[in-house]
Amino acid sequence: MRAAAPDQFTGQIRIVGVIASPAALARATRLRRPPDLLELRLDALRHSLGEIEHALPRLRAPLILTARHPAEGGRGRLSVAARRALLFRFLPEATYIDLEFRSVRQMPALLDEIRRRRLGLIISRHDLGRPPSLGELRRFIHSAAALRPSILKIVIRTETVLELERLLVFFQEHRSQLPIAAMGVGKLGGQSRRRLAQLGSALTYVSLDQAMVAGQSTLERLRRARRAYIR
Repeated sequence: MRAAAPDQFTGQIRIVGVIASPAALARATRLRRPPDLLELRLDALRHSLGEIEHALPRLRAPLILTARHPAEGGRGRLSVAARRALLFRFLPEATYIDLEFRSVRQMPALLDEIRRRRLGLIISRHDLGRPPSLGELRRFIHSAAALRPSILKIVIRTETVLELERLLVFFQEHRSQLPIAAMGVGKLGGQSRRRLAQLGSALTYVSLDQAMVAGQSTLERLRRARRAYIR
């Protein structure tokens, strides 16, 4: 069993290496300097569960588990029951569980078990199509904060300067209320992640092999640039 999440987030910016393919899983087991956290995308690894179990003892970083909702970029169009089963299967290995806000009411037993085990809860929202308005984001954070998450994660499309500025305004308005991991995807995704890391985004997500979405850095590239990336 992995260590439980801290009772309070320390405010330190942490790097999350995303494992969403068998190749990334194999690479994660060989990292001499793993990132601060590793995220297992169970929806993307649904055909490699035996490989996950074999690799777990060699993953030398705390784990975030997620089984993404199909409407928010999840692979395989998995049902609620299938995603819940994946999360429960690997729950003893988790330090954090990333659960979309839309999935919370569908998985009350999972939420109870997360609380019982004192795991960290990441409440997430992935707007990969039309970016939400500031009003929508403000209503979301008000509702999500009531669940007392360890971290709130926001991912929106940032194709234009206006969309990027909207995300930055939202982050700066609310970062003092609770830890927020915010990032953009798309044309200005890379710029958004650099700016938000400098502003104090709680988590910075990187690929362990090929980037999964436009704007996502690799672990090596981020480490090479980190002195300029995070001041």
